[in-house]
Amino acid sequence: MTAITIEGVTKCFGAVTAVAGVSLAVNEGEFFTLLGPSGCGKTTLLRMVAGFADLDAGVIRFGERRIDQLPPHRRNTGMVFQNYAVFPNLTVAGNVAYGLKARHVARAAIDERVARALTLVRLDGFGERWPHQLSGGQLQRVAIARALVIEPEVLLLDEPLSNLDAKLRVEMRGEIRQLQQSLGITALYVTHDQEEALAISDRIAVMRAGSLEQIGRPAEIYSRPASAFVAEFMGVTNLLTGTVLGDAGGQLRIGIGGIELVAHGGTAAKGSRVSLSLRPETLRILAADEAPPARWPRIEAVVGRIELLGATTRVECRIAGDIMLRLALLDLPPSAIAPGASVSLAYDPDRVAVFPA
Repeated sequence: MTAITIEGVTKCFGAVTAVAGVSLAVNEGEFFTLLGPSGCGKTTLLRMVAGFADLDAGVIRFGERRIDQLPPHRRNTGMVFQNYAVFPNLTVAGNVAYGLKARHVARAAIDERVARALTLVRLDGFGERWPHQLSGGQLQRVAIARALVIEPEVLLLDEPLSNLDAKLRVEMRGEIRQLQQSLGITALYVTHDQEEALAISDRIAVMRAGSLEQIGRPAEIYSRPASAFVAEFMGVTNLLTGTVLGDAGGQLRIGIGGIELVAHGGTAAKGSRVSLSLRPETLRILAADEAPPARWPRIEAVVGRIELLGATTRVECRIAGDIMLRLALLDLPPSAIAPGASVSLAYDPDRVAVFPA
């Protein structure tokens, strides 16, 4: 297993800075994801680790070994591309064996290692098939086997599931994660899909405009976003802005549109402007005469639009006249809840994230 250290890495394309002085450390055997919207620099950073793009500044190390000045074939990385990059004129076995032949591995060893790699990705018996005879998921397995057969120190994956349909993406991401854990290999994974990143990562680095916005474990990134960008990018949230009315022992009282909301665990000076993120699933509609859970504040609201989304129901409510809050319910709302109805809401102040406005 190999750790990856990225120190002050910068890459420009003309006047555009694609990666701006990024520093991060990936632990041995960790599944680390670079997450962000298109154009944020995540693929460029991955390509610099792979050796397909030169650095303008900075250093990249695998363990104690500096690798950013080495050609790609001397870095000992396995790369899985977005478009599979499978050679159509080679069989499955020929594709998987390609890197081994380039390294002049003995024929007997090639056959053994190719068979083992195909078994790892559940393609036993597919060695003599041609790429046009395979499904998208099978092609992706071939690409993964080809990356693993050379026994790399680091596995690099660039949006490997984006060309698959939704159901197959879910299946394949689980397989990739299980395979990485069983091999104990260090993996650096690029995606723009928040659900994908949350489901399979040990840690996530959220990128924006070439810089890092936040690094943390999935639960931390989702529940405690460091900025409004992270809060909104990591799923649906209610993003509100208000003024701190008081701060006592980590309990912030925040005034928003004439009402007061409470957040536990934050710190901010009285009178400062802050933003807060309140996820839809942290809000609850109280039944008539129902008391909220202990320490959960109550808000009076008016119901707006109601949308059935299958397993969940989205309810829009308005507080303080014109401030909209979105709720996510696992069940259908009570029949008494209809557009225009007055309701009481409760929320968990421990799950309110606060950051500078």
